[in-house]
Amino acid sequence: MKFNLAGKSILIVEDYPAMRKAIRDMLYGLDAETVMEADNGINAINAMTKHSFDVVLCDYNLGSGKNGLQVLEEARHCKLVSSKCVFVIISAEQATSMVLGVMDGKPDEYLTKPFNTLQLTSRLERSFARKDYLASVEKEIERGNLSKAIANCDRLLTEGDKKMHTQLLKLRAELAISGGDLEKAKHIYDEVLTNRELPWARLGLGIIEFHRNNIEQAISIFEQLVKDSPMLMEGYDWLSKAYEAANQPHDAQAILHQAVDLSPQSILRQKKLAVTADRNGNLDVAEKAYKATVNLGKNSIYKSCDDFAGLAKLYSKTNANEEALKTLKAMRTEYANSAEAELRAATVETEVYKKLGNEKAAEQALRKVISISDELTGQVPKELQLDIAKACFLNNQHEKAEQILNGLIKTHIDDEDFLNDVRGMQSGIGMDNHSEVLIQKTKQALIATNNQGVTLFKQGKYKEALDLFEQAMLAMPDNKTITLNMLKIIVHDLKTGDAGDEKMERARALFTKAQQIGIDPRKLGVLLREFAEISRRPLSINEA
Repeated sequence: MKFNLAGKSILIVEDYPAMRKAIRDMLYGLDAETVMEADNGINAINAMTKHSFDVVLCDYNLGSGKNGLQVLEEARHCKLVSSKCVFVIISAEQATSMVLGVMDGKPDEYLTKPFNTLQLTSRLERSFARKDYLASVEKEIERGNLSKAIANCDRLLTEGDKKMHTQLLKLRAELAISGGDLEKAKHIYDEVLTNRELPWARLGLGIIEFHRNNIEQAISIFEQLVKDSPMLMEGYDWLSKAYEAANQPHDAQAILHQAVDLSPQSILRQKKLAVTADRNGNLDVAEKAYKATVNLGKNSIYKSCDDFAGLAKLYSKTNANEEALKTLKAMRTEYANSAEAELRAATVETEVYKKLGNEKAAEQALRKVISISDELTGQVPKELQLDIAKACFLNNQHEKAEQILNGLIKTHIDDEDFLNDVRGMQSGIGMDNHSEVLIQKTKQALIATNNQGVTLFKQGKYKEALDLFEQAMLAMPDNKTITLNMLKIIVHDLKTGDAGDEKMERARALFTKAQQIGIDPRKLGVLLREFAEISRRPLSINEA
């Protein structure tokens, strides 16, 4: 049967009218009926907000404003395109950095200009065949129903479609990792590599070793992968993570720098390089990366006022105080109605004005910081709270600083990287080891509570164990270890005892909290599947 686009809704995103007409004529030749057009990125996003499309054909270079990759990123981030939509990025540019940037975004297809109807047809037909075949799996992934996605994937594997077998294995291994079944994922990757050396399978083995905390083995795999497959950008990202886990921050910076040189259009990677170089004290690299991040953020869904604040703080470190204030002014213009942006700006200003010897301005800025942070209780990111504590220390507001630090340490006592940030902040203002007693005391209290709760659980005293952790949560409301242990106990209790409405609602609330405080989804995978069986309905990670 000849491929056609009858019944499909299509969006063309192209700034040149003549090119839009040429593509439209090709589509009409394929029996397309519903074809809409957008001449820039903003109009494309607006169209996708109002309509559901089966195909989006988006040029990379759209003039001023968003480019095609930024349109794709925003469409996915805001869930404006479903798993069934075929998103094609089109470009006349052949520069390696641009092509790598586009492929980094993982469009369904990439088409170079000029192209003809036959080439367009081939790409669309291939993508629709793949999406139709995987629809039962992708639909459940989209819903967040991991157990059903795995079941559907296993069913397709037993049917034995040879053309789709390798893609199915890749998807099945990724689902296994998401669900915490690392042994299953390893078995699949080993099977694939026995037949053929595929970079994504080698990457998968490295990811498994990373999650097993075999960091040196993971580093070895990722280093070889970057050497053998230098265009696989995910390899650089995972290698930098592994270097960080091995406490090799300068190696992490070097590999991120290498990746950014290859593909400079990734705002998230530029941001990671900026932060890493900043921590390492390599301020020239950090400044360049922060500037790139701010520039890329102008039209990106991933833009953040924190990028401006990071650049301003860097200028403050080098005593380029006027540049810092100029950057903060630009941030206020860009984020005119953002309380967080104003809070970040005022926090940096307290330090800048202090360095400039303007005590009155520093005090005014600090009063603004405390006022806004009190209004945003529970909504201030932890690293910003740490900056606020620093500003309070510098301006002799020690009681407020200690209050903030106390809460941060208790909440994030199981996050060693953040505790090192706390130590680094205090060393930077001449207060070495100031909070070390509190850190160690809190760690000991957490260990004691955890051990006592686990003992009660093993003794079958589930209510007592839950009560203990509930009390601990009052003191450490966002602690990941306590939240995860509570989930384990309550899910086990539901499995073995009465699954009453109150217990079920408590479990749902805990799953929601676990997601909000950033517990690794792999640690929740088994618990989610067990809870879904108990509740006798699909449970999505978004509900959880």
